[in-house]
Amino acid sequence: MPRLVELTAADGAHIQACLAEPLHSNGCGLVIVQEVFGVTAHIRAVAAGYAAAGFSVLAPRVFDRIEPGIELACDDAGMARGRELVGQLGFDAPLRDVRAAADWLLGQGCRAVGVVGYCWGGVIAFLAATRLGLPAVSYYGRLVPQFLHERPRAKILFHFGERDALIPRESVDAIARRLPQSPLYRYPAGHAFNRLGDPHGDPACAALAKERTLAFLHEQLGQANP
Repeated sequence: MPRLVELTAADGAHIQACLAEPLHSNGCGLVIVQEVFGVTAHIRAVAAGYAAAGFSVLAPRVFDRIEPGIELACDDAGMARGRELVGQLGFDAPLRDVRAAADWLLGQGCRAVGVVGYCWGGVIAFLAATRLGLPAVSYYGRLVPQFLHERPRAKILFHFGERDALIPRESVDAIARRLPQSPLYRYPAGHAFNRLGDPHGDPACAALAKERTLAFLHEQLGQANP
């Protein structure tokens, strides 16, 4: 079961993060970035799944900057509240938390660290590649097109659903055109297809995306981060 650890970001903010430790470590760390609902059961399950694959995993509870322990229901009300919260946070603060999580993992002996983010976390993962130089995987990051003027300092992998009602096909096409060297996969699924146990979840697409994600991470984390 994941346990909580304390993180201190560069701006002095204190947050908690869920830690999932591997039984047999591959020597690499992974930062999981939440959706707008917080570090939910879904995110904790994701962290546990990557720990089972050998990664030391931290999922920072970035909403702790506003109110400790916020965890929202994955419904319309939760989405509305979550968007309010991420609007308050902006992008710099969550990136400081990702950096703090990565540094914590490196301090624990991980030789390299990557980032995987979902939905809102998908754009934070993208920015971790452009601003922090961390290899990243972005799942259905709706806001990524706002930042396509930024150039990745590390490799990034994208996953999108072809039936995603929140992300127009044109937005995904724009990412593919702007970043032709970045692998981008499209799946016959809607938004949040990785959220298993939820009506949006698609087990087959989630399994294929994770297989590709693991291959990407093993390749990119074979050498130390910048």
